[in-house]
Amino acid sequence: MGMSSLKLLKYVLFFFNLLFWFCGCCILGFGIYFLIHNNFGVLFHKLPFLTLGNILVIVGSIIMVVAFLGCMGSIKENKCLLMSFFVLLLIILLTEVTLAILLFVHEQKLNSYVAEGLTESIQRYYLDNSTKAAWDSIQSFLHCCGVNDTSDWTGDRPESCPSEQGVKGCYMKTQEWFHSNFLYIGIIIICICMIQVLGMSFALTLNCQIDKTSQAIGL
Repeated sequence: MGMSSLKLLKYVLFFFNLLFWFCGCCILGFGIYFLIHNNFGVLFHKLPFLTLGNILVIVGSIIMVVAFLGCMGSIKENKCLLMSFFVLLLIILLTEVTLAILLFVHEQKLNSYVAEGLTESIQRYYLDNSTKAAWDSIQSFLHCCGVNDTSDWTGDRPESCPSEQGVKGCYMKTQEWFHSNFLYIGIIIICICMIQVLGMSFALTLNCQIDKTSQAIGL
């Protein structure tokens, strides 16, 4: 019974992490694509590394490393790798909870910082190609113009701005989208956290099962 439980846990955890490793590869690939083509450029010049490409590369790399540890630890029945996988997942989960609390507590400061950063970047539209690419991509994708409205553009509006009247600003439109989809975003975040907790539980259970099996066969 012990050996069959061990095999079941081992392969469940292996395929569970293999799926996430492929997801990490896809995210990393998209990140590299955005870095090469620079479609979204730089909006916050105080934080030039904060681009979509960099974020996707970092997230994809972390997922691949953690999933690799889970795959190898489960298939090799290696307790060291399993506990490394468990600790990394725990650190990621605690980091996510901490970030969520900080975002909730400092929401007004964050909103002000983002609005100021976007307004400042508009002034650099004709001076910096990466900023121009970022604003053109965002305005075309979101069908918006400026930060709050079209008046943010002091001169002629860029061609990427929609031509119709009453177009909303990109910051305002993003806020509206976030508030209207807040429930779905919350559900997705909760599901991600539950998957992480499930992965940690599988790793810890498999680790304990390896100990029990080793004791049963006299190792």
